[in-house]
Amino acid sequence: MKTAADALRDAAARLAAVSETARLDAELLMAHAAGVDRGALLLRLRDMAEPEDFAALVARRLAHEPVAQIVGYRDFWTLRLRVTPDVLTPRPDSETLIEAAIAHFSVLSTAPRRILDLGTGSGALLLAALDHWPDATGLGVDISTQALEIANENSRINELEARVTFQQGDWFSGISGQFDLILANPPYIKMGVHLPRDVLDYEPAGALFAGADGLDAYRVIAPQLAAHLADNGVAAIEIGHDQGDSAARLFSTEGLHVALHRDLGDRDRCLIVTR
Repeated sequence: MKTAADALRDAAARLAAVSETARLDAELLMAHAAGVDRGALLLRLRDMAEPEDFAALVARRLAHEPVAQIVGYRDFWTLRLRVTPDVLTPRPDSETLIEAAIAHFSVLSTAPRRILDLGTGSGALLLAALDHWPDATGLGVDISTQALEIANENSRINELEARVTFQQGDWFSGISGQFDLILANPPYIKMGVHLPRDVLDYEPAGALFAGADGLDAYRVIAPQLAAHLADNGVAAIEIGHDQGDSAARLFSTEGLHVALHRDLGDRDRCLIVTR
């Protein structure tokens, strides 16, 4: 049997054909196979044999299955979240929305008390916000019952279930009242755009595609947003890297003020919308 170090090196070389983060993928898969976290794996690597199930996990990744779905979780913000093919895998770029919301309320020297997450999926954005603001409560809405099951599970895993409610719905349909913070990561990919197999084959199409120009969800959200924003409230809405102008225009046309935030890769990523 190979040593863990040799197996890790060989796996990373093979995974380079399907992943831009081949070494990281291999480390996460080996840690999962060994039943330890990645940090502990790296400390023990030279003294370990190759874990029994590691080769099978690598084979799944070589077939383009995402690492998050193989290991069953994804770390996002301060949380560890369960993911399945029923929800969009949380991405680091989406943390831009939380950072922008924190900046908004820091300027006001206040904190949101009531938070709404439209298209909540795994619950990533809402649960991250609730973890940051311990006095807030939240409502997460999604059209998918399967996604809501995952979101509820994630609230329990992260011990936030007492402050959050999830309900089935289509954007603002059935929502009453106003919120200090509205979060949304709607689908925004144009139909027909080529996507990597680990996205197209393993993530829900309804969370990815939004019509011929990728703006269909924003067209629904924009006209209803002002009615649900509290005084000094803010909406943090994710956009595609090339939608800074087109998506923002839909909200400004409704008389809303729009500011653009970029992600760590210096790409357009988040609209901060206020009344």
